[in-house]
Amino acid sequence: MGDKTILLIGTYDTKDPEMRYLEECIVAQGGNVLTMDVSVLGDPSQPTDISKHDVAAACDMTIEDVIALGDENKAFRVMSEGAAKVVRDALSKGRFDAMLATGGTMGTDLALDCAQAIPMGVPKYIVSTVSFSPLIPPHRLAPDIQMILWAGGLYGMNAICRSSLSQAAGAVLGAARAVEPPKSERPVVGMTSLGSSCLRYMKILKPELEARGFDVAVFHSTGMGGMAFEKLAGEGAFACVMDFCMQEFANMLAGSLVSSGEDRLTDAGRAGIPQMVAPGALDLLDFAGWQDIPPQFSDRPFHEHNRLIKSAVFNADERRNGIREMAKRLEQATGPTHFFLPVVGVEEWDREGQEAHDPEGLAALIDEARNVMPAVVNTTEIDAHINDQAFADAVLAQFDEWVAEGVVRKV
Repeated sequence: MGDKTILLIGTYDTKDPEMRYLEECIVAQGGNVLTMDVSVLGDPSQPTDISKHDVAAACDMTIEDVIALGDENKAFRVMSEGAAKVVRDALSKGRFDAMLATGGTMGTDLALDCAQAIPMGVPKYIVSTVSFSPLIPPHRLAPDIQMILWAGGLYGMNAICRSSLSQAAGAVLGAARAVEPPKSERPVVGMTSLGSSCLRYMKILKPELEARGFDVAVFHSTGMGGMAFEKLAGEGAFACVMDFCMQEFANMLAGSLVSSGEDRLTDAGRAGIPQMVAPGALDLLDFAGWQDIPPQFSDRPFHEHNRLIKSAVFNADERRNGIREMAKRLEQATGPTHFFLPVVGVEEWDREGQEAHDPEGLAALIDEARNVMPAVVNTTEIDAHINDQAFADAVLAQFDEWVAEGVVRKV
């Protein structure tokens, strides 16, 4: 028997040779496979470990019921829901160590749901004809997902197809053998930030928190990082969160593609995790480096960070709206919530002399926060910039108080 088991997910009616090839590659390298058929109409050349009937049954339907829907999209929505349930159940029973799925747009759509059903630290790979495509919205991607472009994989086996599939087989098996699950002997503080040119409080906070006996995980708040942060917060992975970067939250409100999705600023509160929050970088609206700045933002202050990302600056009304939306979400939190308001500035580029400096916009942000932050959210106003020592000192003082009160537990 092999040392690790890989869950193989695919439509075995149309991709049977490809799925069997993956199985051969994994077994040849000493791994095991758990095969799962998510077809609707046809049948595999030989039975799979988890059949399409099992997948449909997870939604209290028969495969005949699914076919009777009479629409490919509706049928695959049902199969996606059932597949995610089956995957979650199989993992809870220890039946596999990593996931590898294949597909075109239909199969990829289903595979993304399956990947979302698996926690971080369990390798999840998708070989897809639409890997890296803008067709896939960021919120559909599991935080630690890996995707491999299925070159030449639309219809039937060929040399190029084998190259993609064999790499995927080796990658997922190697990951299953090498992965170190995200477990720590010390409690973890989850923190959001950006690169240190914009927000740099983590440079002060991280060593101080580590000296107090905590691990610190800092998430890059540019879309995917925020999704990972939210998912782990919802799973109770953190003893406390320091959610000080709201850039991707503001992006979501404005419709930017640099977003972590609608769940932002909700999962820690829903899980009752003690959370500290600040409006870091709430003044910035991000665009992909390849995008043209829309005309309505063309007269705004502008910062081109690199070839991947650039930012315009929100006006006063937009900042007020961002604060109001923050307040609404924080009011729903079931655990202790503390809001920090640095009145001198919320990111490095808004200092005097920098591209994003806008005293009127900052004043509007501060005024709105003073007016709308709900009573259930304790607020500390700091006469300092978010990157100043005074901000970090205020955060640490509140953190130490929470530890002393047992709000934040060290075990």
